[in-house]
Amino acid sequence: MILLSIAKRFRKDNPRWVILLIDATIVLVCYYLSNYVINSFKGRFDYGLMLQKSFSVTVLYTISFLFFRTYMGIVRQTSIYDARRIMAATFTALALLMCISLVARNTLTREELPGQFLRLSYAVIFMHALLTTIALMAARVFYRTIYESIFMQGRKLQRVMIVGAGNMGSITLNILCNDIKQKYKVVAFADDNPSRIGKLINGYHILSIDALNDEALQSMGVEEVIIALDDNNKDRLNRITQVVEACDVKLKLMPSTAKLLQGQVAVGQIRPLQIEDLLGRAAIQLDNPIIAEALTGRVVLVTGGAGSIGSELVRQIALSSDAKLIVLDQAESALYDLQQELKKVRKSGDKFIVGNVRDRQFMDSVFQKYRPQYVFHAAAYKHVPLMEANPYESVRTNVFGTKMVADLASQYGVEKFVMVSTDKAVNPTNVMGATKRIAEIYVSALNAQSATKYIVTRFGNVLGSNGSVIPLFEKQLSAGGPLTVTHADITRYFMTIPEACQLVQEAAIMGNGGEVFVFDMGKPMRIVDLAKRMIRLKGYRYPEDIQIEFTGLRPGEKIYEELLANNENTIQTHHKKIMIALVNAQDAAISMMKINELCQYVKDIDPENDQMELVSYMKEIVPEFASQNSKFEDLDVPTSTVESDRK
Repeated sequence: MILLSIAKRFRKDNPRWVILLIDATIVLVCYYLSNYVINSFKGRFDYGLMLQKSFSVTVLYTISFLFFRTYMGIVRQTSIYDARRIMAATFTALALLMCISLVARNTLTREELPGQFLRLSYAVIFMHALLTTIALMAARVFYRTIYESIFMQGRKLQRVMIVGAGNMGSITLNILCNDIKQKYKVVAFADDNPSRIGKLINGYHILSIDALNDEALQSMGVEEVIIALDDNNKDRLNRITQVVEACDVKLKLMPSTAKLLQGQVAVGQIRPLQIEDLLGRAAIQLDNPIIAEALTGRVVLVTGGAGSIGSELVRQIALSSDAKLIVLDQAESALYDLQQELKKVRKSGDKFIVGNVRDRQFMDSVFQKYRPQYVFHAAAYKHVPLMEANPYESVRTNVFGTKMVADLASQYGVEKFVMVSTDKAVNPTNVMGATKRIAEIYVSALNAQSATKYIVTRFGNVLGSNGSVIPLFEKQLSAGGPLTVTHADITRYFMTIPEACQLVQEAAIMGNGGEVFVFDMGKPMRIVDLAKRMIRLKGYRYPEDIQIEFTGLRPGEKIYEELLANNENTIQTHHKKIMIALVNAQDAAISMMKINELCQYVKDIDPENDQMELVSYMKEIVPEFASQNSKFEDLDVPTSTVESDRK
């Protein structure tokens, strides 16, 4: 019981006055030792005189400790910062004692009482300062060692390797070592910089990334690898993870935001690696200050503002500019969540409106009341198989809804209208892609007839967006698998939601009307490779723990996506990652007439029984629309045959 009580007392953080008292005792003991060594060597050691002078020395050192607050640090978490404070306190005390002794020697005699306390030997107080500094730091290291040996000995610590021997690697090491819960034990470092390999960092060997394999990691008992890169460059991160992924260890990442912590305890900052971290290319950075300047003070309408793209677009505009936001969506719950989120960072003035872009009367009232100057049109249906089964809804929202909002933008003198499109509009093989292509055609045709500048942004799949493959894989992994992939060779272009929203804003500023902006999104990724990486990132093995099941292409689904049609080229903009597609232009008057007819036709048909006729109209407007793995493939015959059947 006594030992248990002592252990509990030892585990607690002692009151600060106890630490100060211990430090003062160390000062006193070190002075006795210094005085004995120096004066015994000279043959004139006086025990009584030493006691008198030790009082002055101890008092002055204590005052210095109080000033520099050396006693405030948690001893079992002693760091270089504590060592610097101790050195500052001891050498300040030394300097003061030197000055006091100098004055006393010139003004006081040995027989006078003050002189007995203040006339000090320079050799003694100098040696004493050195011994005290060493003893104070040694005491703290000793305390920490004893603490760890008692309380950490029986604890199961996660043995980790830190990848990255730069500044972030050192910060990560400090975070792990100073963590009060002590969950990790660092065993080594690894790096891909040849100049660092083979050297030591804080006593740990730096290994080569290329030398890492299961055998090497198992020999060191490594269970987890923490990647701590100074820049988190996507290309470098991708190269490193491809090496480590082949090994049977868990992967975690220290985010670059942890730089701000400067070594403070923040183990919670270390998170599992996410697939967004492994985009396969460097993240596209725009950071154009002109965007915030152009939108400040303007009224900005965002349709589909509660969706994946729309909500991030609203966040970016809200945080970077002083625009008045009109956020419109028919999803009330998601819209409410976004409203509550922005209340924390924005003053009142933004409007959150529940409504449908297909409601002409409602949308007219919105434009009439708020008079938006910029419109970001992100409202759309995007799920390929569902839209293939429901072409009526797809046309009503993606075509009719876009047409109506675009017409109102012209009617009410909006400066710029930016439409969010998709790579599925290129050589479409499904209803959803075809509706987005028709909307592109209408918006581009309207640009030639209106003072409003109409702009289209086209990009690939967005990581983490609603209905995308990443959330699906997450759910399937949580359920124990298998992960479902439609085809072994299927590939997609990917980008992050923030990247997509930066493109939309950049397009709004640089666009002069009529452009279709596209991203240089690097190389497409195989979905099956994406699935395998997600399995590894979650700590599972493929195919031992989680399997992948190929289900076959869904209706309307392509194996390969494209950002440009066969007859389209691009021209470069001021940003090397953003291009303008030279879209195959159609006769604007004819295109608008056909699209108007389609929108009128969709109002009068039976949504379930007239699907074939509806899609045939779409194929007339978009001749390159060739259905795949769909019942609408029967419509892919020469136009003359379709018109003959109608007659």
